[in-house]
Amino acid sequence: MSDDHDDHGHEERPDYDPTRKELPSGEPPLRSTAPQSEYTTRDVGVGFAVMLVGVAIAFALPLALV
Repeated sequence: MSDDHDDHGHEERPDYDPTRKELPSGEPPLRSTAPQSEYTTRDVGVGFAVMLVGVAIAFALPLALV
């Protein structure tokens, strides 16, 4: 079943061998995580707008219905 996946363009990785105790090379990682990625002022604005909608739903809407 593991042979059915697409490698998404990643280079071929060697099989894990617990007997090999080599240090990893200094190559960059194959992917980056969100905290390492750059973001723009627009991204911050969209996040702030989503937060405001969430606060309105969580607090303002229940208070309005009481």
